[in-house]
Amino acid sequence: MAQHYLVCGTEDCKRNCQFYCNPCHQRLCETCRDEHQKSPDTKEHEVVTYKQRKPQLPEEKCNLHPKRNVEILCKECNVPLCAKCIFMKEHTGHQLDDLEEKYAEKVAFCRSEISKIQDYYLSTSQGLKKEIREDVMEIKKTMDNIRNSIKAEAESLKELVDRVTSDKLEQANKIEETLLKTLNLQEKTYEDYTEYLEKLLKEFHRYKSITNFRVLFSEDFDKLKIQSIPETTQPVLPVFTAGQFCKDDVSKLLGSVNFPNIKPDKRRIKPMEKASTQLKLTGKQTRRDVEKSDVKPTLSLSSSVTKVREYTVPGVNSVWHISLGKSGILWASDNKGNLVQTDLQGNQLQKIQASGKDDGYHTFTQDGDLIYTDRKNKVINRIKQDNTITEFIKTGDWEPISIHSSHINGDILVGMIKGREAKVTRYNKTGKEIQNIQRDNKGQGLYSYPHFITENINGDICTSDLYKRVVVVVNKSGQHRFSYTGHGSAFYPDAICTDLLGHIIVCNGCFGNDSLDIIDQDGQFLSLLLTLQQGIRPCGLCVDDESHLHVGQFNTNTVTVYKYLQ
Repeated sequence: MAQHYLVCGTEDCKRNCQFYCNPCHQRLCETCRDEHQKSPDTKEHEVVTYKQRKPQLPEEKCNLHPKRNVEILCKECNVPLCAKCIFMKEHTGHQLDDLEEKYAEKVAFCRSEISKIQDYYLSTSQGLKKEIREDVMEIKKTMDNIRNSIKAEAESLKELVDRVTSDKLEQANKIEETLLKTLNLQEKTYEDYTEYLEKLLKEFHRYKSITNFRVLFSEDFDKLKIQSIPETTQPVLPVFTAGQFCKDDVSKLLGSVNFPNIKPDKRRIKPMEKASTQLKLTGKQTRRDVEKSDVKPTLSLSSSVTKVREYTVPGVNSVWHISLGKSGILWASDNKGNLVQTDLQGNQLQKIQASGKDDGYHTFTQDGDLIYTDRKNKVINRIKQDNTITEFIKTGDWEPISIHSSHINGDILVGMIKGREAKVTRYNKTGKEIQNIQRDNKGQGLYSYPHFITENINGDICTSDLYKRVVVVVNKSGQHRFSYTGHGSAFYPDAICTDLLGHIIVCNGCFGNDSLDIIDQDGQFLSLLLTLQQGIRPCGLCVDDESHLHVGQFNTNTVTVYKYLQ
């Protein structure tokens, strides 16, 4: 949440309000708070950070005694009362409460519910709406495929019907041909018989002539006889028997569209206490996908690390900080102010001289630009993709020493110092200041020298503080969650990064035991990823989209890449 600039409530004091006296309902700066707590009249007052203040009870007149303000709550009647009302008969013997305290509880409850709605219910509901929209697209895609399948089956059936029709027509043609052939043969038989009869008729006409009288009594005449008419059969005509089918039969041939006998799964609603964003890693999904989802990943911490490859960064004597961008482009820096752009093959693309030293002073934005801190001039510069350098943010009288661009929302987190003071400031992606994180709930300073900073997948801000020798973790609202003081006696945290499982990896660098500590997002130590016995002195860290760990080394320009998840 953004912190608005509030002026101290002490007369003639124009300093920034950071504290609040609950009994006095007065805003206080740090100096006035100290004086307030030294005064005999107010030294016992409860002074808290401004965010933790109790709301002041608004003035409201009593309904029965209009000249008096209500300030007491009748617990049994649940009615606000003035001091005179408590002596009335209807409230005799009733338990009474301080109305301001109860009012503060109600307001705190409202704030809590607002926070739940804004941080959990709305985001979760929006996530479910997005899931429904994705389901709509999936349904449209599935139904298009089903419609195409129906059309394809219909075309196949049409082709089959055409082939069967052609076969049946051919069969009818052959039957007709056979019948006609038989009838043609019968017709030929009668043509031959007719020709025989005509010939025989001529013979009988010849024999009846008087000139042939004697022939009528010859042996040849006695042999003349009329042959019987040849017998033939009438053709049996074929008949067509219609097929027995209906619409349902055709429908069965074309398949059916129905729902499988599966009970639909309920949409997963993430529990409020586990509202961190995680993702099952499949295909080409990356850490940025993880930070937009709530599915638990399937990767886990391996029992050992495996060296994947090595590359060198020309133009630096050590690799104190690494910023990985898109398409295999990275920027790396040493403790001499050398800031070098290179590819993963070790080809130098660009080099500039910066004022940063052995701090995490550069990062890639969501737009793919590099931004880096300029401690000397107290600004943050931007290197655009066309290599032009422009001034992006002025930090006033604070020196920016570390920086990180959020993968979740594009916000920019900057670790700063001013004299003996230190803080983390959040800017939005346009460079507008929206939050300052400097003290815990007790008013104690959180940081001394926040020289590396990163963000975890749940929105926690993780900062390694070299002077305090501690890793400080606050939530996205700036509330202190825990501090990690190392696993062993010598702990000097340097580079820090997080991964898609919410692990926090911190380099216990050159002043420590030259190891990499890995802890979970709640601060529990998990293991030492690398130690000095493995032959490297780590100082720069970065996790890429393939969940490989890039480790820059001290006094060499070599970066070693390890696989540590399985």
